[in-house]
This record gives sequence, structure tokens and C-alpha cells, in this order.
Amino acid sequence: MSPDPSSVRLHVVTGKGGTGKTTVAAALALALAADGGQVLLVETEGRQGIAQLFDTPPLPYEERRVAVVRGGGVVKALAIDVEEALLDYLDMFYNLRRAGRALRRMGAIDFATAIAPGLRDVLITGKIKEAVTRRRDGRQVYDAVVVDAPPTGRITRFLGVTAEMAQLARSGPIKTQSDGVMAVLRSPQTAVHLVTLLEDMPVQETADAIAELTEAKLPVGSVVVNMAADPILPVDGLELAVEGTLSGADLMRGLESAHLPGGEELADALAAQAVEHAQRWAAQDELRDEVEALGRPVVELPLLPGPMDVGSLFELAGRLEEHLRTEVAA
Repeated sequence: MSPDPSSVRLHVVTGKGGTGKTTVAAALALALAADGGQVLLVETEGRQGIAQLFDTPPLPYEERRVAVVRGGGVVKALAIDVEEALLDYLDMFYNLRRAGRALRRMGAIDFATAIAPGLRDVLITGKIKEAVTRRRDGRQVYDAVVVDAPPTGRITRFLGVTAEMAQLARSGPIKTQSDGVMAVLRSPQTAVHLVTLLEDMPVQETADAIAELTEAKLPVGSVVVNMAADPILPVDGLELAVEGTLSGADLMRGLESAHLPGGEELADALAAQAVEHAQRWAAQDELRDEVEALGRPVVELPLLPGPMDVGSLFELAGRLEEHLRTEVAA
């Protein structure tokens, strides 16, 4: 259950809603493309979050370049459309693309995916597997595929539904396709990375997801602690504030030497904020211990000021690139 980082080609990124998993997936794709890598970044939930991050028009159902990285590396992005994925499937295995288009005009595809939600995940994971294994002139088209996957509460079901399909179909193209998808998802070339914040619920969901993925024999990769903030107080002041003994009187001399107005009222307000910050930091530090106890490689990404843009993505990608190098060396 510990995939060799140097052999991983399919990186599945999940996390509780609000943890920034789409941002992490985009930054990871940039990191993997550095020094000439060809990387595909896949969106599975139809939110067009990748297009927003890279400031591009909404992604169609085709692989489009969204970034060029040093050394000629390229990141392409694909927003999977379930209807188009089904047409691909019908064409690939049954030569029925024209019939599939007729079904779409009749609304049959929407009806089918509505009454059988698992079918949507089967089609999406099938398309991901096709991208991972695609070859041209005897060589793999992509060095890596990064998937912005569903949240942790749904990730095991999303990745494992194809195995259930394989059990239902005893033979034929559906059985062959399902077995092929699971062979990739459960192989050492796949790693499921989990994004969390240093907050109680995301850390607990991360722990639960790791347990579920392990039980389902799906390979767990790294835990990414996103939006981690450094303490803004010096060590001695931090310890004093954590204990709750920092008071306005302790700050008065500094305020007076800086010739700041406000007097005791300002000093008391600043002391209260310092205590709140320090105690929040201490609580986060305890959660760091819980994250480390999960037994997975951990990387922290900083909380960056301002809105997320391409420059910010490249900054996060640098941190992830360093983490990947460390993992390979280890």
C-alpha cells in the first residue's frame, strides 16, 4: 500500500470540500511537468474549477494546453463530459457512436446516468484509464495524469464502483474494460493523495478515507496539508500567549516606544488577538501530530495572500516538486 513515487503515473487528488483539492491538483500537475514532462490534468465534477485557476475559457471535452513549464513541460487539461465519455465507450467496444448520438438526442443517456449514478463514475474512471495507458508510436502519450477527484466522502466509491461492475458482468467487453480499469487503479502506478487543513473535521475525514482506501486495496499516496500558516509571534511570546497570560501591560512598552496612539485599550485588544492566534496555532500543531500519525508522507503548502492565480500555482508547485524529489530519494 506504499506506491513507489518514482513509478506513479496516475495521481488522484481528493479532500474534504473547502480544503483546496482542485488547487493542489493543478499545482501538482505543474510540478510533474517540470523539466519536460507531459501531464494531463483531469476534472471529474463539471465545475470548471481548472479553467478558473488557469484563467482560460471553460474546458470542452478535449485535451487543451493550459500551461507550459520549464524545460518544455506541458500541462493539458480535460473536463470529462459523461455523455461524450459514453459515446467514446460505445464507439470503442461496440462501434455504436452514431447510435449513441441518437440516444443522447432522445435523452436516454441522462435518464440512464440518473437511475444508475454508478454508471457516471464507471465512464469517468474508464476515460482516466484510457489516458494513462494511451500510447502513440510505441510510447506513452502522458508521463503523468493528475485527477481532481470527488471529495473524500465519495472517493472510495468513485474508484471502486468499476470493480462492482466487473462482478456483475461475467464476460464480454464490459468485464474486460472493468478489469482493466481496476488493474490500473490498484497498481503501483497509482497514488491517491489526500488534501486536508489543520482543522478537526478535515483531518478526521482524511483518516477515515485512508482507512477506507486501504481496505479497498487502493494505493494511498501523500497527505497534503494545505493553507498552513506560520506563527506571527516570536517563540517566547507565543508560549506566553498560549498560556493565556499575555496582557495589555506586556505590550505597553512596545507601543509607547513606537509612539502608537491608543494606550491601554489598544494594548488590551492586541493582547487578546495574540492569545487567540497563539491558541489556534497550538491547536493546529496538535493536529499536525495527528496527521503525522497517519503514517503517510506529508507535505505542507503555505497559506498565500490574495486570490489564487497562475503565479500562486507555480509557487505551490515548487513546494510539491521538492516533496516529490524527497520521496523519490527516500
